[in-house]
Amino acid sequence: MRLKTSTHFLALTLVAPLLAGCLERGQPTMADTSGDDDAFCRANNVAVGSPEYVACRKDRDVQRSNANARIDRRQRDLGEYMLNHPDHP
Repeated sequence: MRLKTSTHFLALTLVAPLLAGCLERGQPTMADTSGDDDAFCRANNVAVGSPEYVACRKDRDVQRSNANARIDRRQRDLGEYMLNHPDHP
């Protein structure tokens, strides 16, 4: 019985880092948001293929990249704070 428990523990120890990568920022790794952008631009009565539609899609891309940059910057700032202040939890 002891050997079986240690084998399970070893397997869990080896698999845990692989599963932890799936939890990165709570986002799926292969998210396709083009449908959401299309629906958003169409909901604002913008005709597909028009210059306004292209501008709407570009604006959505810029907003998404700015949000991702903010998230990355906050994560980096938190890591730096934790390194510089090890005495504060």
